[in-house]
Amino acid sequence: MAIAAKPLLGLRSIKRFVAFVLLGMLLSFGVAACSGSNSAGLVNAPNVNLASNRKQTVELTLVAYAVPKAAYDVILPKFAEYWKAQQGQEVRFSWSYGGSGAQTRALIDGLEADVVHLAIGADVEKLVKAGFVSENWRQRVPNNGIVGETVAAIVTRAGNPKNIRTFGDLARPDVRWVTADPKTSGGARWNYFALWNYAKQTGLDDAKAQEFMTRAYQNVAVLARDARESTDAFANQGQGDALVNYENEIILARQKGEELDYTVPAINFSIDTPVTVIDKTVDRRGTREVAEAFVNYLFTPEAQREFAKVGFRPLGAVAQEKEFKAQFPPIQKLGTIDDYGGWQATQKVFEDGGTFDQVRSQLGR
Repeated sequence: MAIAAKPLLGLRSIKRFVAFVLLGMLLSFGVAACSGSNSAGLVNAPNVNLASNRKQTVELTLVAYAVPKAAYDVILPKFAEYWKAQQGQEVRFSWSYGGSGAQTRALIDGLEADVVHLAIGADVEKLVKAGFVSENWRQRVPNNGIVGETVAAIVTRAGNPKNIRTFGDLARPDVRWVTADPKTSGGARWNYFALWNYAKQTGLDDAKAQEFMTRAYQNVAVLARDARESTDAFANQGQGDALVNYENEIILARQKGEELDYTVPAINFSIDTPVTVIDKTVDRRGTREVAEAFVNYLFTPEAQREFAKVGFRPLGAVAQEKEFKAQFPPIQKLGTIDDYGGWQATQKVFEDGGTFDQVRSQLGR
């Protein structure tokens, strides 16, 4: 059963939500001085022996997509305190937050980072192809490198007058909805696979699933360039009956005072955000030890609680803690990108002449 939250307050609430999303999408950069088993479960805080010749201070640069900034505002100083207590070394962090695709391009063009947290595995694969990250990045840390998990949600108009509860409803002839274009937005590719997974989980073969995708995308009121434009079209311009967005972003917006009406479909898709060290940088700068310790720290209960507080579904036993179990509605059927061959295979869907182009060719736009 789909779970619905409290209804919208109205247009003013929607506009405040847009302002919040726009702010989160802006690139921010800062520098702060903070002193003193491969499985889906969590790990204990890393225990690394102190080298006798270790410098008193080490500098790490984190490059991430914008959304988890609120969690990192707490996690970075916590890790610095941990490392200082355990290893006697001060960690100073520099950071940069922005769109995942833009951050990936900046890294390839010369932006330095010791650790990256991106919105989509395909962006990490671009760094692998460019020679910045080892091919085994998924195998060397817990949970295949996925540090933040969320699912897709459907934001509706006040009171959900069209009674939109599932991704299947987006293909109804009386429903219009808004999404970004997966040809130009990495995040919109999660939306695409949320719908494709729904079709497959409800028993459709590939041909019928393709027909479903065509009907659904024919109902798109605005196929925006990116998530920011899609949110603006829905909230400020009044386009569509629904907007597909990430559950964690809606939760964070509600924490900022918004009363958004949304549904988390029971047949859903795991939106997985990966983390890795940048091998090319850490080996050159001699920061691998502390960078790897920091990445592993992100999988500890201490760090996962901070991700959960800003809307990400926590990993391992933290998900069963009372506070978070009540916050996240259960998913009956949860698909993953690996169910469809992983990002290296599924990227072909969005290449020129790929499956999405076949859908788009029938949209009349």
